[in-house]
Amino acid sequence: MSTISFLHYITPNLDHPKDYLDTIQTYGEAGGKWVQLRMKAFPKSVILRTAYRAKEICDVFGCSLIINDHPEIAHKSGAYGVHVGKNDKSVEDIRERYGNRMVIGATANTLEDILAAANTADYIGLGPFRFTSTKKDLSKILGITGYQVIMDKVKTMFPDLPIIAIGGIISEDLASLKAIGLDGVAVSGLLHQSETPQELIKEIKNTFDYVDHCQ
Repeated sequence: MSTISFLHYITPNLDHPKDYLDTIQTYGEAGGKWVQLRMKAFPKSVILRTAYRAKEICDVFGCSLIINDHPEIAHKSGAYGVHVGKNDKSVEDIRERYGNRMVIGATANTLEDILAAANTADYIGLGPFRFTSTKKDLSKILGITGYQVIMDKVKTMFPDLPIIAIGGIISEDLASLKAIGLDGVAVSGLLHQSETPQELIKEIKNTFDYVDHCQ
């Protein structure tokens, strides 16, 4: 099984491709080891060019690059993996085409979503935890109670499947999410807006008690 980081940094909505590269550079300098390049408003040609450069930056810092939505761009750029949403290509189709050459993450909002992807995805991004302005057309907000109900079942059925919390997460949520069995968190604004990203990364790492072995 591929090693999945305790912290996934998802690039926020930015104006220019260079802005995405700058924020990845800042994240790498702060010690981050897993970044998802998410460029919803840009054409594939721009995303691919940015992905090539992002991969170069990530390699400098030993950071794993994940491409949002586009498995073909992940493959061409040499990224570590791809993350797909509920309305994107299925995990099964991606696995059939690319085999185990890349990590595949899948978004889930319900137990049924997890069951549909559990046998082929390397990890699940479960959410949203609360409202977030990063993503349009949000699924049902789960909150801590919704997470608890799902996690009680998932950890019994798929004890080795990493589940990453996503959606509006703040520092005060970390301990509660860890306590109910989440394996890590995916954040965007929390890190992007932080004046001390290195300290925030340490806080998240300490909460989830992981030594990061991501490549």
